[in-house]
Amino acid sequence: MVNVDHAVPRATKDSGGGLRRDVGLIGLMWASVGSIIGSGWLYGAEKAVVVAGPAAIISWVIGAIAIVLLALVHAELGGMFPVAGGTARYPHYAFGGLAGMSFGWFSWLQAATVAPIEVEAMIGYAGHWQWAQGLQHTDGTLTTTGLVTAVALMAVFVGVNFFGVRALAHTNSAATWWKIAVPLGAIFIIAASNFHASNFTSEGFAPFGAKGILGAISSSGIIFALLGFEQAIQLAGESRNPKRDLPRATLGSVAIGAVIYVLLQVVFIAALPHTSFAHGWAKLDFPGISGPWAGLATLVGLGWLGWVLYVDAIISPGGTGLIYTTATSRVSYGLAKNGYAPKAFAKTDSRGVPWFGLLMSFVTGVVCFLPFPSWQELVGFITSASVLMYAGAPLAYGVFADRLPHLERPYRLPAGKFVSPLSFVVANLIIYWSGWDTLWRLGFAIVLGYVLLGGYAWYATSKGLPDAPRMNFKSAQWLPGYLLGLGAISWLGSFGGQGDIPLWWDILVVAVFSLVIYYWARATASRPEEIERSIDEVVVTDAPAH
Repeated sequence: MVNVDHAVPRATKDSGGGLRRDVGLIGLMWASVGSIIGSGWLYGAEKAVVVAGPAAIISWVIGAIAIVLLALVHAELGGMFPVAGGTARYPHYAFGGLAGMSFGWFSWLQAATVAPIEVEAMIGYAGHWQWAQGLQHTDGTLTTTGLVTAVALMAVFVGVNFFGVRALAHTNSAATWWKIAVPLGAIFIIAASNFHASNFTSEGFAPFGAKGILGAISSSGIIFALLGFEQAIQLAGESRNPKRDLPRATLGSVAIGAVIYVLLQVVFIAALPHTSFAHGWAKLDFPGISGPWAGLATLVGLGWLGWVLYVDAIISPGGTGLIYTTATSRVSYGLAKNGYAPKAFAKTDSRGVPWFGLLMSFVTGVVCFLPFPSWQELVGFITSASVLMYAGAPLAYGVFADRLPHLERPYRLPAGKFVSPLSFVVANLIIYWSGWDTLWRLGFAIVLGYVLLGGYAWYATSKGLPDAPRMNFKSAQWLPGYLLGLGAISWLGSFGGQGDIPLWWDILVVAVFSLVIYYWARATASRPEEIERSIDEVVVTDAPAH
């Protein structure tokens, strides 16, 4: 075991109570890559081209740039604060209890719902086989048999996690090698024999204009597919050398994922026979389109590859569901350590596994199967929840750069004072592009979080519990304006809203609004001594396991 005092700055030496520092660079990177290459690669290219036409390639590039900006901010924060469930803690350090509780809930909401979505994807692709055709109704909801199958798959995810983070890293690494090899193989094999350059222009390169290009980023699964780089951050408390490995794992995983996804989109468009989109890209259709890549491989005479892709449709989403089950328990662990959730979530077993958080992730997954209709209808919601979670990092970054310039930074973001507010603007644009129909549902979920976590905070305070969180309303005064303002802009905007703010003007409005919130938050953040006290409280309560 590495001497933690040498591996981690004094103020952040958090391995999470009983969490063990067993994960190296490859384990961290593969945790993120394994999350990025999930069900998104199986559906993303087809959904994006239907919304944007061949210009979906531009959508992927914009999405990749947006994720890189957010990943850069997270890379510096991850090196500064290598703590378990990091994305749920940065706003807590910078703005105190209310903001910490809020972004912690966004983080948990995102993590807890991804594993059920991946199970839905596995079951959806499995419908190709006759034995599995009775698992879903025609509208994508699960039958009784499908529900039992989904619960069993969630139980497998939880069971593997109970063997500890080292077993998880080994299991996920093996799955991730497969998950990278299969899409790369599909790219080169299909492109070698079926590449029609005329497909990019024969029905118009951008038939749905700029609105289609921008809308595809959030609604078709592009951002959802690229999400996952934060998994290395969530496992920071179990990294052997977080100062060195976290930035490398974070940025490396984004680079690998972005290259694979852009290539997938190019080849998917080029390989399609013209008859499949002769009536326009919005009416794309071909035999087997319910499993787009496997169906395409079969259509172009590569039936053996189609069979491999149907098998991969079990492995790729399964690997992502596995790692997000891990993430859910680590985020709830972080919430408990900060006093927002009962201490049961911070309890670990002899293997260093936060067992109660794992059990609750299983229960949440089972509940999610009941109302969720299909993979496709969940993408926008999860994208918005994810990016809302990520938006807390640029805000916290601005505060730390301003108030804690002396704190050790193993990785220092170039031009951070420019990149940080820019990444916050980009995050809010992605949320806005997901549309009003998605955001009002997200708003309902946010209110539910305030009821649950706020209720516990009130209980802990009224009972005088020693870990009762301090809400720090003054330093989070910008938060209601941020959430309500973003919702109002969406309602008035042109992406599913009233259309009162036309395209391009709405982008300007979101950008200006974001900058106002960014500098308002930075100006009213916790004082340096309060931030340092919040960080030091982690050291007191989170003793490394040796």
